[in-house]
Amino acid sequence: MSLVRRVARPLLAAPFITAGVAHLRSPERTGNGLRPLLDKVSDVVPQAQSVAEKPELAARVLGGVQVGAGALLALGKMPRLASALIVAAQSATLLADGVPQHKDGSRALAVTTQLGLTGGALLAVVDTDGKPSLAYRTQKASKKASKKAKKQAKKAANAAGLSS
Repeated sequence: MSLVRRVARPLLAAPFITAGVAHLRSPERTGNGLRPLLDKVSDVVPQAQSVAEKPELAARVLGGVQVGAGALLALGKMPRLASALIVAAQSATLLADGVPQHKDGSRALAVTTQLGLTGGALLAVVDTDGKPSLAYRTQKASKKASKKAKKQAKKAANAAGLSS
């Protein structure tokens, strides 16, 4: 892992961990914001009714996801998965809490900050740490196997006297 990633990942994870701890300690605000969203989901998915009845529990789950995924990201363990979980939890939290207000009263700064953090987490989702992506490696292995199979088929045809 490069020095930049080693420093940047904990810095990016810190606000999400802090927010997650806040949701774990006092889930009421987020729970109240989640209530309408959970009600709509439970109308579509009846199995979600038990979750819709306990919005504070859903808020605590979101907080736990943020803390756990933030810790994984900070430690560099499964950073892409951790970042994806952070983005999902952050999106749900932003929907539930609405537009936060910054200390000086400006909502625009708070929204920009939250969107910037979410964008940073999105970048971490696609960061392959300098390694080729899984799709690229799969495609390369497939081409290599195909070449090898053609070569073996040609050898077999020659051995059987079927070559032209």
